[in-house]
Formats: sequence, structure tokens, C-alpha cells
Amino acid sequence: AVTMGDPAGVGPEVIVGALGRSDVRELARTVVLGDRRAMERAARVLGYRGEIRSFEAPVDVPEDFDGIALVEMTTLADDDIAYGKPSRAAGDAVVRYIRAATDGCLGGVFDAMATAPITKKAMRDAGHPWPGHTEMLAEFTGSDDYAMMLAGDRLRVVLVTIHEPIRRVADLVTREEVERKLRVTIRCLREWWGIERPRIAVMGLNPHAGEQGTIGDEDQRIVAPAVEAVRATEVVDVEGPLAADSAFYFAQDGRYDAVLCMYHDQGLIPLKMLHFRDGINVTLGLPIIRTSVDHGTAYDLAGTGEADPASMVEAIRWAVRLAATRRRVRRSAA
Repeated sequence: AVTMGDPAGVGPEVIVGALGRSDVRELARTVVLGDRRAMERAARVLGYRGEIRSFEAPVDVPEDFDGIALVEMTTLADDDIAYGKPSRAAGDAVVRYIRAATDGCLGGVFDAMATAPITKKAMRDAGHPWPGHTEMLAEFTGSDDYAMMLAGDRLRVVLVTIHEPIRRVADLVTREEVERKLRVTIRCLREWWGIERPRIAVMGLNPHAGEQGTIGDEDQRIVAPAVEAVRATEVVDVEGPLAADSAFYFAQDGRYDAVLCMYHDQGLIPLKMLHFRDGINVTLGLPIIRTSVDHGTAYDLAGTGEADPASMVEAIRWAVRLAATRRRVRRSAA
């Protein structure tokens, strides 16, 4: 399943741009959960001449259908999909799309889901409490241990803290949280990527990983004990806390399967230096596979036809790959 995201943003356009490619459609039978008016408008903007066909349910899509399959979840008015303008109706709509895709994944209707971007303002104006996809999906699936991964072919980063002010980060980085995110990362690398003995770099919170406590004691007092606790109970190669300024060089060169970062920009700056166009977001720790683009709604580009679909292409591609790997791992373990 692909959820359409905020209709006022670039979500519909990057979906049409991705599924308008035959090589992407051939990856799997893909169904868009969204709004017909928004999808048809995106098709006009991009000059897409293929078919967008509506179906009552995902199971109704024929295996040989060679177009964009749509399950209409909403019928939004023109004002609700005006470019660059978040609306309460759109805030409600995106939650409906995500809930339906999640339920479909939990129920076996879908093997995985890929999501287009949403905006926090529209959701907040509609009265929804979640700050983003990750927290919403955790609640919908009843998941307590989850993590955000941003990934590309050369680098995968996982965040201990996500959208937090820098002044709060040191208080939020606890031994328990570092250990929890590390274990979630290990489990998903094994089950979704098929990496039996993952190699993980754990970044220090402070410059030079604290330099033996001379630049803050958090790395020795919090991060190092969390790493040791995981080493003692997991068959895994974990290094850390490491000085981030050097460790990322080796990470992008293939030494590690993933990098655990303490805060948002520590991980996302190097990730986007390498994968600005084709990076994806993966929510680890859920009972379902969810990938996403790693960009926002880009209201300034909505309706221009200039939004790059590369991240959506990769989100769909990786959703298919991860679902296939998970099936293989489960079969071999049975």
C-alpha cells in the first residue's frame, strides 16, 4: 500500500511520478490509498497518460493491471486540496489513509506500506495528537519499542532522539533508551535485512565521544554501559561510543550495517549529504514494514511538477525488498 499523504503537498505528485514508471509498477502489485481528485490533478501536472483506476478494495486489483490502482478513502473539496494550504479535512484524511494501510498490513492484505509526507499542522488543526507518522504507527500497532531509521545504499542511521531541541537532548539520552534503540536496530537488521550478525557503530553524544570525560561525562556514564549491556547478551559487533566526526567516514565506506545516533542532525546531516535524493525513512520495531520518503510536503513545489520522485521510488523499492527478506527469514526459521 502507498498512502497519499497531504494532498496540499507533493505527495500525490511523487506517487504518480514513481508509479508512472513501469519498472516501479513491476516490483509489486501496488495500491494507493487516497483521494481521486488529488491524484488526477497530480497526473495532469506531470502529464501522466496512463490509467488511474479506482477499486472498491485492494483485493479487487487484477494482477495484470498496468496502471495506478487507487482505493478512494476520501472525497475532498477543492479548498481542502489547495496547494500549500494545510486544512483540517486533509489532516483527517491522512490519518484515514494511514490507519487503513496499517490495518491492511496487520491483517495480511498488504505485505508492506510506503507513505507520502504529511504535515503536523493539518493534523494538529484536525485534533490529532501525533507529531508524525512514527508515533501514530506505534499507537496503531501497539508498539512500545520502535525507532526511526533513515537509509540509503551507502548509509543507515537510527536516532535515539528525534525532533527535540538541542538543549533537551542530553536529558533524553538515557542508558535505557540507548539500549532499547540498539536492540530494536539489531532485531530489524536480522529480520528485515537478513544480516545475521549486524555491525553497528554507536555515536558519542559529545565531541570526540567525551574524550574520557573531559568533554562531558554522558558517553562514559550512559552510552558505554548501554553498549556493554547489549554486547553481553547479543551475538553482534557493536562499537562505541565513537567520535562521530571520524566514524561516519568508515560507516559510509561499508564498515558498519547501521549507525546509532544520539540526536537528529548528528545522523541526518551525513545521511542527506549522501542520499539527499534517494534516502528513505524506515520505522523499526513495528510488526509491519513501513517505509517513507525522507522529505516533507514541500508546499513550495506542490503543483509545479518539479518534485523529485526518487525518494518515493526507493521507498516502494525498499518496502518490497524488506517484505521479501522478512518472508525468507521467517521461512528459514520455521
